Amino acid sequence: MGATLDVVHFELGGEEYALDIQLAREIVEMMPITPIPKSPPYLAGIINLRGEITTILDLGTLLGFPKKEKLNGQKIIVLVPETAHGANVGVIVDDVKSVVQVAEGDVERMGGALSSELSSYVKGIIKMTNRENEREAHQRKSAVQENGCGLIVWLDMLKLMGNILQTSTS
Repeated sequence: MGATLDVVHFELGGEEYALDIQLAREIVEMMPITPIPKSPPYLAGIINLRGEITTILDLGTLLGFPKKEKLNGQKIIVLVPETAHGANVGVIVDDVKSVVQVAEGDVERMGGALSSELSSYVKGIIKMTNRENEREAHQRKSAVQENGCGLIVWLDMLKLMGNILQTSTS
């Protein structure tokens, strides 16, 4: 068997996404967020997470999705501090599906063909296959059937966070 990678599989704007598991410190239920005046639209605000002030980013807004109503069941994926140069940062997603182990062969790496700003934050496309274990397949079956494709966009969160921090300090 070839190399595998572990990702957090989540939903955002009705689509399937993933980020590297080692970048996720924890997943927490949505809680009240204190807005910060005059902040960029993608900055939802801050929360007090067990005594740590944590900046919360709206990942959908950050990726350029149209603004929509808040959904029940939204989650915050709190990233490891190294992702944001030592800062405590979390991102809002619509729902967290599961942690998935993906075979390297099931990932289509992004080439230079797509040159949009968003595609520069995509590490690859994960093709869900029948090779995964039955329990995981059953859990995701409905999501894959809904959008019919079984494709998950694998985000490059390090690049995305690096760009935000660079933009906000310039």
